[in-house]
Amino acid sequence: MYSTKCNLQTPAFLLDLNKLERNIKNYHMMATTGSKMLWPMIKTHKSTEIARMQLKYGATGFLCGTLDECEIIFKNIVLGEKRDISIMYAYPVASGPNILRVINLAKAHSLYYQRIDSYEQAALLNQAAAEAGIHVNYTVIINSGLNRFGVMPYELKTLLGKTLTLKHLKLCGISTHPGHVYSEIDGNGIAKVAQQESDIIKKTVATLTSMRITPQLVSTGSTPTHPLVVNDTVINCLHPGNYVFMDNIQIALGCAKEDDCALTILATVISAPREGEFIIDAGAKCLGLDKGAHGNGVIKGHGRIKGMREGMSISALSEEVGKIIVAPTSCSGANLKIGDKLEIIPNHACAAANNTSYYIAMRDGVYDRTIHVDMRGNSVAPVFTGRF
Repeated sequence: MYSTKCNLQTPAFLLDLNKLERNIKNYHMMATTGSKMLWPMIKTHKSTEIARMQLKYGATGFLCGTLDECEIIFKNIVLGEKRDISIMYAYPVASGPNILRVINLAKAHSLYYQRIDSYEQAALLNQAAAEAGIHVNYTVIINSGLNRFGVMPYELKTLLGKTLTLKHLKLCGISTHPGHVYSEIDGNGIAKVAQQESDIIKKTVATLTSMRITPQLVSTGSTPTHPLVVNDTVINCLHPGNYVFMDNIQIALGCAKEDDCALTILATVISAPREGEFIIDAGAKCLGLDKGAHGNGVIKGHGRIKGMREGMSISALSEEVGKIIVAPTSCSGANLKIGDKLEIIPNHACAAANNTSYYIAMRDGVYDRTIHVDMRGNSVAPVFTGRF
């Protein structure tokens, strides 16, 4: 049994259980108080064990960033634990193999939900569902300002005029993601995006009402806007993701403090090639290269060094190593030497977490257990028959 973090091989992905549990509890309490269903986005942690923690605190479903995540949640929790929870895939599908995976999920699980934003996608899905003799639940993606997927509220009526004719698809509501909040720099900017998120959803629901459609699901969410929309009377399902870990982006936005960040990377100083320069054994394959999920210029450097931050920055990353620059006037870096260990908060915890197969779970500075990351991309190997 490990006694301290310093006995660990580096780089190591450390997960502070006290902070993780506190973050989960806080966001889930907000959702409960606001009478919202909470279906967290699990691309952040990609771990069945952490998903179970979220269910313990009141989650009733999950939003998934990959079909692997959908399938593993279905296998491990719906089938494995006989839990009747909802599973929603965040993105449209258009390739034959992925449509087949969606069909298999919908056939096996009545609480599977697929998102779409065009008739062409819907028609492909409907054809496959008809051939399988099933129906697929879907929500329409609404563009609330990120300008990635989705239709605007005024475009919804035209789209539904087509998709509602597809007999093997069942409209269940609308979904959006205000991801452009990550380009903001402070609380005022977050509040502006949250208001936009709320306003666009209200307009969209009004369009549905004019068509005599009452949506079962009105779903949205992000970690920064969660506290501001949790009491919205139109939204009924929220999808925060990063809240379980928090990260340097959330700190920069004012949504978290250093002590809220549950995921860190432990690295060792392995070289001091020049005065004021140090090399650590954690690079882009640990920390990721994000400096803001959607173009946030406030983030400086490639992570936040805990405790020894003044005058120090992670200025560059290679694949396996990183370079720390220490300003000549820095007191905190004066005693830094080869062999020292540094704990680094990644800029974007979701991207960093995808770079490991396990977390070293710590409680009060002592090793507790290993938590496996069992939903990473391409974790479910395809079965090939014949030619591509």
